[in-house]
Amino acid sequence: MSDIVLDHVTKRYGDGFEAVKSMNLEIKDGEFMILVGPSGCGKSTALQMIAGLEDVTEGDLKIGGEVVNNLAPRDRDIAMVFQNYALYPHMTVRENMGFALKLAKVDQKEIDEKVEEAAKTLDLTEHLDRRPANLSGGQRQRVAMGRAIVRDPKAFLMDEPLSNLDAKLRVQTRTEVSKLQSRLGTTTVYVTHDQTEAMTLGDRVAVMRAGELQQVGPPQELYNEPVNLFVAGFIGSPSMNFTTATVSGDSIKLPFAEVPLSEDLKKALGDDRGERKVIAGLRPGHFEDASLIDEEGGVRFEVEVDLVESMGSELFVYFTADHDDDTVEQAASQAGLDELSGGDTSQMVARLDPSSKVSRGAKIELWLDTGKLLLFDPDSGERITAGENAAVSETSSEEAQDASGESTPNS
Repeated sequence: MSDIVLDHVTKRYGDGFEAVKSMNLEIKDGEFMILVGPSGCGKSTALQMIAGLEDVTEGDLKIGGEVVNNLAPRDRDIAMVFQNYALYPHMTVRENMGFALKLAKVDQKEIDEKVEEAAKTLDLTEHLDRRPANLSGGQRQRVAMGRAIVRDPKAFLMDEPLSNLDAKLRVQTRTEVSKLQSRLGTTTVYVTHDQTEAMTLGDRVAVMRAGELQQVGPPQELYNEPVNLFVAGFIGSPSMNFTTATVSGDSIKLPFAEVPLSEDLKKALGDDRGERKVIAGLRPGHFEDASLIDEEGGVRFEVEVDLVESMGSELFVYFTADHDDDTVEQAASQAGLDELSGGDTSQMVARLDPSSKVSRGAKIELWLDTGKLLLFDPDSGERITAGENAAVSETSSEEAQDASGESTPNS
């Protein structure tokens, strides 16, 4: 068993600042868990507590069922892969990969066997006698991973290991990391600020903000069913569009269209369907050029195109949806969405099929899949509906986390 459990784990520094606040997270044996969030959210601090590089102020940290709060890093049987590779420049690839085993006084024959096996797995066999300075960035990162693999640890801890690579190499190495973890089946905790990495690598993703765990779940669940404004705005590229909306009887009034309430929306909103102001969340991918849509349902509306960005396989169309107040800006600021607070939240983006004939400055009729509409409470920032699904459970985040390890917000 090499599961990792954080049970109400808190990291508080001497000045009283809490980098991690009563974090509850269960990482299953063999699972690939991603910790993601903006800079300063506490994700690296959480990883360092698992590694033993930071002390746990409160709570219990367990690895393989054993409380390790007071265990030194060397006694936890974990291997860490750093952002800067941390390779010894005077050693060959072979020597770098086997160095930890040499320190542990493992027999040289066994070291050679493990290094050769790891090198074969990572496609490094022909580079074993080269030095790090003569390798590409991707090869150096594979050497760093190889050094971790040869130890056969209980868990791999990876702290933004791909951030020093260029864009193309990052995509390639990301694929290699995913395949490697799947092949080895070793429990892995991976820290990143890049939500593309988070969405493509992990079995589950834990989203953090200001030291608090916001939501834990499979990537697609976070995308389709975010529990609050922060998760909704952080996960997804381009980011979710937010606009002020008003629930009135059996419909929702958006700045550009009036949308009839589905039965799921009615159920989620309950009896509170008078003149109620909410924030509507609309994914760019939930729009389409209406001329390309045959199906019934949804809503059609006309807008003037501010900008068109062609990405080859898709088009991004920007248009304006005027708000009548600053509700979105205030809610975004409270939720920690810095890119929205104080910005132009009236600017919206739609992802269209590249066959669309849309052009800048022209008017276009867009189609919106209203079944995917998300609504949020402007005061709390919490989701009050999630499109096809019923309302979010009112079970507290602590109860949900303690019950299954798949959380709802801590905030």
